[in-house]
Amino acid sequence: MDIPHITRRSLIASAVTGGAAALLAQPAGLIEKAAAAADPACDPHGAVSPFGIHQAGIATPAPEHLQLAAFDLVAGTTRAQLIELLQEWQNAISLLTRGLPLPDAALPDEAPADTGEALSQRADHLTITIGFGPSLFDDRFGLASQRPAALVDLPAFTGDALVPTRSGGDLSVQCCSDTRLVAEHGLRTLARMAAGRAVVRWVQAGFNEPPSNPADGSGRNLFGFKDGTANLDSSDAARMARNVWVDPADGPAWLAGGTYQVYRRVVMIMKTWDESVLSEQEDVMGRRRATGAPFGGTRETDPVRSELMPLTAHVRVANPRTGTDSENERILRRGYSFHDGLAADGSFDAGLAFIAYQRDPRRQFITMQTRLAANDALNEYITHTASAIFVIPPGTTATGYVGETLLGAVPPRVTVPNPAADLRPPTPGAPAPAPPAAAPTTPPAAPTKGRVVPPKRRKVIKRRRPKRTGA
Repeated sequence: MDIPHITRRSLIASAVTGGAAALLAQPAGLIEKAAAAADPACDPHGAVSPFGIHQAGIATPAPEHLQLAAFDLVAGTTRAQLIELLQEWQNAISLLTRGLPLPDAALPDEAPADTGEALSQRADHLTITIGFGPSLFDDRFGLASQRPAALVDLPAFTGDALVPTRSGGDLSVQCCSDTRLVAEHGLRTLARMAAGRAVVRWVQAGFNEPPSNPADGSGRNLFGFKDGTANLDSSDAARMARNVWVDPADGPAWLAGGTYQVYRRVVMIMKTWDESVLSEQEDVMGRRRATGAPFGGTRETDPVRSELMPLTAHVRVANPRTGTDSENERILRRGYSFHDGLAADGSFDAGLAFIAYQRDPRRQFITMQTRLAANDALNEYITHTASAIFVIPPGTTATGYVGETLLGAVPPRVTVPNPAADLRPPTPGAPAPAPPAAAPTTPPAAPTKGRVVPPKRRKVIKRRRPKRTGA
């Protein structure tokens, strides 16, 4: 049976007369109720489940658009408030990734729950991936003893020109989608929900255009070369277990099934590159620009023969291909190009938003980047301006939230149905409302001479009637 194309707009329109109207009238737990009631099959075009052993957005094929952001928690935020924020995010993610809007209480004095810019879009393969930075494991939330040994602060690499305000962060949020609008809507929604508990530290947008002809192989970066040719195959479960997913034996126990995310903002020096001859560009990369073939090969997928290219070629330095050590060092790259206008000197502020996932950044990314920083011929044409590392918790179920294995389950909320009550989420840290008083079990007193005797008499003040005067 064909399922019609259902968009956010059509869902809201049907809510006026359908069952969704009852959902919008609920006074509490709106997002939770919507997530539970939504049919996962309502939009078969581009919905990626946010539940599972691993978070989506890692092994998931990378769509065309990226919104990557880091958040800092507001001073004074408690562990309970952090848990509540993560659960609220998870409830929203379960709607956004199905192409559904956040339900609206429809009060005249309340702003809409959903900002509306994506009402006409589908799910568009939206994935939202959440990570925790090293700074989260300080003394604010009692997590210091749970910090993974592999969650190290990235060292200062040769040639780095990092901007502190564009690096680091307590939390990371990666939104990827087929359309930029849906990716931005996902990030904007989570940022609004974080108000009072977390603030956005930095944002990096990115794009990744596939070839017009799929047979052309990998897409190209802004230097014109194919990018990601030798990347790990994310559908290879054995390879992912070996190089990407944290094993229970790696420790700590709460992280099993998770991974580590490294982000680097790599600015490409376009003018210098564009003035280089093609043979020099190919020597820098170690591949032919037109085909992507390694030196000595004719096709992009031909085996790399390091001895045929310069010692400083990027391909050779990034992966020396020395056997087991090189294979264990490989990472899952998920890079996006970016173009953020002009830099202060008038040059293009453009390049690569490098994102990589791995099982242990100490023996994978850090080892590789140390080698690249010292020997890569590409360094003449690039500058690293931002850097961050995050641990990515394992996935969750429809009743849990990302980070629950670390922070614990959320205490059940006590809500009181009251149509006149404020329908916004309860203030973090505020005491739960008291349950309603039990209904009386004894019948009311029998009427006496047609009157009901009140429990306590009140003094009645009689008003005197004004005296009538004659005409």
